[in-house]
Amino acid sequence: MPVFELSEELIFPDVSWAEPDGLLAVGGDLSPERLMLAYQSGIFPWYDEAPILWWSLNPRFVLFPQEAKYSHSMRQILNRNTFQITINQAFRKVITACSEVTREGQFGTWITDEMLDAYCKLHELGHAHSVEAWQDGKLVGGLYGVKMKRVFCGESMFSKVSNASKAAFLTYVKQLTSEGIEIIDCQSYTKHLASLGARFIPRKEFLKYL
Repeated sequence: MPVFELSEELIFPDVSWAEPDGLLAVGGDLSPERLMLAYQSGIFPWYDEAPILWWSLNPRFVLFPQEAKYSHSMRQILNRNTFQITINQAFRKVITACSEVTREGQFGTWITDEMLDAYCKLHELGHAHSVEAWQDGKLVGGLYGVKMKRVFCGESMFSKVSNASKAAFLTYVKQLTSEGIEIIDCQSYTKHLASLGARFIPRKEFLKYL
């Protein structure tokens, strides 16, 4: 299948045209309008050097809030308030910390300065949100993502202390449930998220929630 080159026009090709690995299009920009159109269409940017690459994976790795897994040890951590969890108190610090994490199988980071500034703009507009885990007044874990009416699209998380990002994530799952979020997009598989209850569903099913 072809990989589409985007123009200045605010439009994406149908996700059914994506390559088997999920690559759909190249180019375009990271304006708030294009980013939100992408998320509403089941598409997200992921690249480390220009041009921008746009992806729509099939199957999609997601978490249904009611299927979240709370281990006995994690329940104890949450009940003891081992971490102070806040929401939208340090967005730029969270995304910056995510950009500095060394990840297995990756060289460098996909959160470029351009990406960082673009998501901070989304945050200012009320579309992107962060969750912070604090310990002794220090930011030790967290995550960020983009929220829509029924879907939260998780982008990245980090942890400087064991279980900090899990505590932030599972606390936020409860908050998202109370806000009417029905599905959390995790994009691609990780053992970490699988241990918390995430699983694959067909892209077609995921798009219904959007």
